[in-house]
Amino acid sequence: MPVAVTCRVLQVSPSSYYEWRSRRASDRDIDDAYLIDQIREIHVRSRGTYGVRRVHAELVLGQWRRIGHGRVEKLMRLAGLQGVHHRRWRTSGSGRLPAVFEDRVKRVFAADAPEKLWVTDITQHRTGEGWVYCAAVIDVFSRRCVGWSIADHLRTELVVDAIQMATWRRQPTGTIVHSDRGAQFTSWLFGSRLREAGLLGSMGQVASAYDNALMESFFGSMQIELLDRCDWPTRAELASAMFEWIEAFYNPTRRHSALAYYSPIEFENLYTAAETAA
Repeated sequence: MPVAVTCRVLQVSPSSYYEWRSRRASDRDIDDAYLIDQIREIHVRSRGTYGVRRVHAELVLGQWRRIGHGRVEKLMRLAGLQGVHHRRWRTSGSGRLPAVFEDRVKRVFAADAPEKLWVTDITQHRTGEGWVYCAAVIDVFSRRCVGWSIADHLRTELVVDAIQMATWRRQPTGTIVHSDRGAQFTSWLFGSRLREAGLLGSMGQVASAYDNALMESFFGSMQIELLDRCDWPTRAELASAMFEWIEAFYNPTRRHSALAYYSPIEFENLYTAAETAA
């Protein structure tokens, strides 16, 4: 379309158009272009999962940029970038049985140091070869996944293996381990392993989504950031991806809103440094 016609439609003069086209980019425009490149890089490193809040935290905490939340939101919108969104989540539908441990948590999922309170549960996801099951143990203080186990079955060994990994890594004493009343957690074998390791079992109410909400949040993040984003032809492929998501992304890198947007390992390192300094 000729310039004169375009200017008439837009109700601007041709001289204004040519002046605008020849004008050099402002410092703000140049900085915005640089920031969009940084934001794209952060978004790629987050595996396409970070939204505005976590991208903003990465710029502020990770790169020491002074930048407003609104500016990040505008630039992500211009770049066509967005994070994945939470949805309602339901964990594996194993039967709920009478509690074999008292409720030591009472829905207060808080701890002032590592190894005070762990939570555990099981999730499942389908592959082309059938179901894959993952049991995980989360330290409430740092939200770190301290133990996990992946298998093609729901036998009690699945959760026992996750607990054994956590105790081998952390060497806890007197840690509370909170779970629901699934058959694996009410079994004699699970209770025996807790007692042998010096851990204290805890169980909440039946059919309450809030009673192990922290585990619901962890598995919900895994679901939207990993499991639902592609099809999984084989169990081995999905098991490898779960392992990699936990140990290479979630624990060391993924910024957590409950931890002032530090990752679980960063949060623990800050705590250790503060304790050492004290």
